[in-house]
Amino acid sequence: MHGIQLVIARNYIENLREEVKKGMREKASQGIYPSRPPLGYTNNKLNHTIEVEEENAAIAKRVFQLYATGNHSLLELRKIIRTETGRTFQKGYLHKLLKNPFYSGFFEWNGECYKGTHPLIISPNLFNQVQAVLDGHNRPHYQKHIFAFRGLLTCAFDDCMMTAEIKKQKYTYYRCTGSKGRCQLPYVREEELGERLGQILKDIHIPDDVLRQLDNSLMQDQKNSHTEKKAQQEKLQQRLTAVRNRIDQAYTDKLDSKISEEFWQRKTAEWQLEEQQILIAMQGLREASPDILLNAKRALELANKAYFLYVTQNPTEQAKLLKMVASNCRFDGATLYPTYRKPFDVIFERAKSKEWRALRDSNSRPSDS
Repeated sequence: MHGIQLVIARNYIENLREEVKKGMREKASQGIYPSRPPLGYTNNKLNHTIEVEEENAAIAKRVFQLYATGNHSLLELRKIIRTETGRTFQKGYLHKLLKNPFYSGFFEWNGECYKGTHPLIISPNLFNQVQAVLDGHNRPHYQKHIFAFRGLLTCAFDDCMMTAEIKKQKYTYYRCTGSKGRCQLPYVREEELGERLGQILKDIHIPDDVLRQLDNSLMQDQKNSHTEKKAQQEKLQQRLTAVRNRIDQAYTDKLDSKISEEFWQRKTAEWQLEEQQILIAMQGLREASPDILLNAKRALELANKAYFLYVTQNPTEQAKLLKMVASNCRFDGATLYPTYRKPFDVIFERAKSKEWRALRDSNSRPSDS
């Protein structure tokens, strides 16, 4: 009898465990994380939902914002958060927090990915930016001396990068690194090089009258794009409604035993991912268009004033201007061969040929993006 009672008790415990797991899977399929949420969230035991915890949410958001800049290591991030909030977090905890997909609107449970119904405390763009930094992009680099034009120049003879060094403890000279062997590129003083680099900005100058016409074209473009933007928003809304209807219908079919649990989970995960992509596209559509027009206007104004700004600033600020306009510049000791960034490559061609009409026409067309 004792052995029978043990078997019955064990069977009861195993059934209870399976029922708990089943309930947690059902909760996860409804978009509710069936466990303790990460920093910034709390369980509402009364409504069985996950809510934002304002104090900790501000800390989590600050962690993401600081690390997204790419200027802080995890150790530095830990020190800054401790200074600002008085809270101490381990490096491993911060790394796990920054990688947690919960902050992007998703969560993993038993090897499956689910879309959560919890509110987001950071934007998807910020989360993706942090992942890029974690993957090795935009990591901070440290150097003893700051050389203004370092990283911008390559040698025209062997395509090696140009580096800089200090002579007589006060003069800065640039030279080829010589990583492919001895090079005939001569040393050049930073002051002389700065004067020559200024020609890069002088070559993209837009006259004042042309700038006014281009500004008018951008204003007209803004009006024309409003209708197109509205149409795209309507299409995305229709897709979003269709996807949500599929999820609702599939859930009804599951309750009616028309489809299996495995099929329901697999298709729902696909539809929830599609839903998240549509929401991100809708958010991007709301935010991108003003930025595109604003960036275009800023690029034109920069081309109009770049050289004037350049000659009034120190080498460090001059280098910042140059890096906004050109991605690389080959130098043979006498002549510079810049590679202009977009849209300054087009501006350079128009400034050289004085064919501003082509630039105006290209700006007046609505962009597909």
